[in-house]
Amino acid sequence: MTDTDAAGAIRFIFEVGMLKRAKRTGWWIAGISEPESIADHSFRTAITGTVLAAMEGVDAARVALMCVLHDTQETRVGDISRIGKRYVQTADNPSVTADQVAACPPPVADTITSAVAEYEAGVTPEAIVARDADKLECLVQAIEYQRQGITTVQSWIDNCRAALKTDSAHRLADAAIAGDPVAWLTADPND
Repeated sequence: MTDTDAAGAIRFIFEVGMLKRAKRTGWWIAGISEPESIADHSFRTAITGTVLAAMEGVDAARVALMCVLHDTQETRVGDISRIGKRYVQTADNPSVTADQVAACPPPVADTITSAVAEYEAGVTPEAIVARDADKLECLVQAIEYQRQGITTVQSWIDNCRAALKTDSAHRLADAAIAGDPVAWLTADPND
């Protein structure tokens, strides 16, 4: 790797760091004054994807990679809420990703662009699981907000639940809806 390659790769790393500061805009619409960041969402989406992949018997590493990368384009186009997408048109995610990694070394660019393209196509078992992880994470976040007293998030729960494709995601959604987000605080590790 050359110094130029390293500079291109680190530029991408710096860029995606912005996702730690950028907030998820849909939650503002729901009345949440301090919503999670895009990076917060992507992190738990990757964990959720890993769990779902294991449950569904698909490649967990590939699913986690897609989950981590699925919203990286939002550094350039922002997090456009579901309502906003009716009115705002942006470049497609693979095109944005190609621009983001253009200065990266080819193996880096290829790894990232192929994962984003697979996620966006949504046809491989891993991509289906990754997309379910995205919806399931949103559902879980909505349940957490709801249990904190936010009463405007039921449509997020309903819409995310309806979008799930895998049996495991449906089971996890049902468990989340019936569960308690802080039950882990008092759980007996021997149960």
